[in-house]
Amino acid sequence: MLLRRAVLAGLSALSLLPLPTTAADLPDLGGKTVVVVTENAYPPLQFVDPKSGQAIGWEYDAMNEIAKRLNFKVEYQNTSWDAMIQAVSDGQYQIGMTGITIKDDRKEKVDFSDPYMRSEQFMLVRGDESRFSDAKSFGEFKDGLIGAQPGTSPFYTAVYEILDGNEQNPRIKLFETFGATVQALKAGDVDLVLTDSVAAKGYVDASNGGLKVVGGALGAEDFGFIFPKGSDLVAPVNAAIAALKADGTFDALNKKWFLDYKMGE
Repeated sequence: MLLRRAVLAGLSALSLLPLPTTAADLPDLGGKTVVVVTENAYPPLQFVDPKSGQAIGWEYDAMNEIAKRLNFKVEYQNTSWDAMIQAVSDGQYQIGMTGITIKDDRKEKVDFSDPYMRSEQFMLVRGDESRFSDAKSFGEFKDGLIGAQPGTSPFYTAVYEILDGNEQNPRIKLFETFGATVQALKAGDVDLVLTDSVAAKGYVDASNGGLKVVGGALGAEDFGFIFPKGSDLVAPVNAAIAALKADGTFDALNKKWFLDYKMGE
C-alpha cells in the first residue's frame, strides 16, 4: 500500500499544474506518420504482455490518444535504452518514450515534452531479503550488489545516494536493459535494483511473492517524451498532454494501469 500511495501521490501532483479550460483548439497534423521508439521493458508504462505477446501499457495508450487528438498515425519501433536518446537526437526517430526522466544534461541532446507523470525511485529486492531494509543498511552491507543500466537515474542514485560517489564502484553491476537487471536480481546475481515506483509495482505484482520493495522513496522524477532538438512536434504534443490532464484521460489511464491491471492475469 505504501508503494501504491506513493504512485498515486506522484501522479496526482501533476494534476496541480496549470491546465487549459478546453481541448477544442488542438493542432491538426494532417494524418502524417510519426515514428515513436520505445524499449518495451518498463511495466506498466510499456511492455510485452506475457499472455498475448502484444506491446501494451500506459505510454502506448497515452501516445495513441495523443495521436488521435492531433490527427497523426503512429509507427512504433524498438531500441535499447542506451541507444535511445542518441538515436532520437540524430533524428532516427521522431519521439521517444520509455519513462525518460527530464534532466538538464539530456536537454543538451533532445527536447522534452512537458511532464506527463511524476515517479519516485524505490529499492526492488527478492521477496526473502532480510539482510538490509533501506538505503543506509544496504550501503553498510558490503557484499551487496546493485544491478543498473549505465547512464540512467537509478545508476546515479545508486552511486551518489546509496554508495560512495564512485561511478566505478565494483558493487554496481551493469546491464544493457532494465529487464536484465530484474532477471539478475531474481537469479541472485545482484541483491538490489533501483527503479521508479511504476515499474517496481509492475514487477512486484507479477512476481507471486518473489520480489518486494523495501525502504522509502529516494527522490522524485518527472517523465517526458523526447524529440530531436527543434522538433515541431513538441508544442502540439504539449497541448495534447495538457488536454488529456484536463479532461481526466490521464486519471483514467492511471487507474487502469496502476490500480486495476495485474501482470500475467
